[in-house]
Amino acid sequence: MRFVPIDYNHSNVIKLFTLIVVGFLTVSCGNDENGTATLQVALIDAPGDFEKVNIDIQDVQINSGTDEGGFTSLEGVNTGVFDILELTAGLEAILADVELPAGRLSQIRLILGDQNELFIETEDPAAPDMQELTVPSGSQSGLKLNVNLDLEEGITYKVLLDFDASKSIVSTGNAGKYNLKPVIKTSVEATSGAIRGIVDPIGNSTVTATHEDGTENTTFTNDAGEFVLRGLSAGQYNIVVVQTTDLGDEITGTTEAVVEIGVVTDVGSVVLL
Repeated sequence: MRFVPIDYNHSNVIKLFTLIVVGFLTVSCGNDENGTATLQVALIDAPGDFEKVNIDIQDVQINSGTDEGGFTSLEGVNTGVFDILELTAGLEAILADVELPAGRLSQIRLILGDQNELFIETEDPAAPDMQELTVPSGSQSGLKLNVNLDLEEGITYKVLLDFDASKSIVSTGNAGKYNLKPVIKTSVEATSGAIRGIVDPIGNSTVTATHEDGTENTTFTNDAGEFVLRGLSAGQYNIVVVQTTDLGDEITGTTEAVVEIGVVTDVGSVVLL
């Protein structure tokens, strides 16, 4: 292998630095162009033999890697005290519904507050019906749940947190004393599909996809002529693209697509005439 010496004169150093900066900006912008996916986090329950189980949820955080310092809080988290025994027979509590950059989602962490309580009917007048649930590891340390999910652009994902009340509440052996050691099963379901494509010629275009039931979904192309229609239900779609030229003329193109849940359907190039 032959090594070529680098000339470290002032001009070459400036050129090299410029190339590094341009390369860095290109990578950074590329990351922004990956698009977004929608993430929903929902709490459901596997019932236990209790009257009420109140869980105090103060934050929902996500991590794209394995670094303990990599957790970030989701925006608009639905915080508060939830009686998980009410979340049965199809009922759920939506804790978060946000758009995230497409990419890896490794973990979700729940931050619990101090208002965790258990309600048990007792015949002893001296024993309170409502008992405090103590989190042995401390509420603020959080409960980490492995997800290991790749979020694709345009797809809506729902992460179900199935809180097993019967396994999560442990008696300490002391009368009326209980610990909360959450046992949560996670599952992920994609709840929508998407359509992507590119318009030829490139230009500001309106893209409308009409479902077989008559429902319409509309979006616009970006500067590269690309479009993504997201959050689509499964079925057959008729796609119409409309673009107004610089001369004021209107050109159109059509295509069709079949959408499947959890799949991004690529229709390729839509030629406008």
